[in-house]
Amino acid sequence: MTAAERFFCADAARTRGDSLAGTAPYGSVWVLIEHRGGWPPNGFDGLDLEPHTKGLVFAAAHAVRARVLLIRRHGRRSPEGPSSWAVLRHENSGAHRQQWGTWNRDQDLAEIAGALDDSAPGELGGPPVVLVCAHSQHDTCCAVRGRPVGRALSERWPNLVWECTHVGGDRFAANVVVAPDGVYYGNLDATSAVTAVEEHLADRIHAEHLRGYTDLFPPQQTALAAVLRRFGPAGRHDYAVVDTYREDNCWRIRITGRPPHPTALDVVVRSHRTPPSQLTCRGLSMSSAAVYEVTAISVG
Repeated sequence: MTAAERFFCADAARTRGDSLAGTAPYGSVWVLIEHRGGWPPNGFDGLDLEPHTKGLVFAAAHAVRARVLLIRRHGRRSPEGPSSWAVLRHENSGAHRQQWGTWNRDQDLAEIAGALDDSAPGELGGPPVVLVCAHSQHDTCCAVRGRPVGRALSERWPNLVWECTHVGGDRFAANVVVAPDGVYYGNLDATSAVTAVEEHLADRIHAEHLRGYTDLFPPQQTALAAVLRRFGPAGRHDYAVVDTYREDNCWRIRITGRPPHPTALDVVVRSHRTPPSQLTCRGLSMSSAAVYEVTAISVG
């Protein structure tokens, strides 16, 4: 098969005009494990680690619905020195908590299980971590589109940026996640990624390229993205979803804002499913996706 004949899910999604809004996976805890060797298609699950330690990490992550990602620096695979691990947590209050450690042996990773306990200590605040999906063994587009973005961001913020395994939404590559802020961006290239992260670090989140906030569910993510699109960029916590009412495939969502943003908004969101299509490069079956659309925004 020639390059021209190959199927690229991100190209197909752009041709279809697939909507970004409302596509960020739900969650508020991330486990990051630096692994400088090759990444299996299923990431952490596929690593050949000491079984007891691997089971401890998996059970602890599952208990708090944490997403486990393998990470590495762009272009750096030196085997020298210990590797890093981290547990990043986005609290309901909006506070951030991070705990970092290192590992040389598989058994060292058992510390992650303790760090995932709600009572575990961790540094409050600290700079966010910028994750770029570049998981070629999972999806071709994640590598083709993700690696140039990883390079551009790493050149600008070498201490903040890591390439990572699958974050979801291959068809929206290149995908960037800012954690523990819990913000997903998609459909990025090298230039737009630098702009999006630069604005994010200045606490100005734009609707363009925004997939959603991971502490919100898809209709709420879609509603908030529509508010940002209409009224302009805002800080990560300048708006809050305070009430959601659902009736069939319609949601009425109440959002409050901090001045100078609108202080109260009512957003109506409806959903439908797309016709079946191939949603990933390696997908063998056709799948339908849920789409959320804002039909009304009222102020007051």
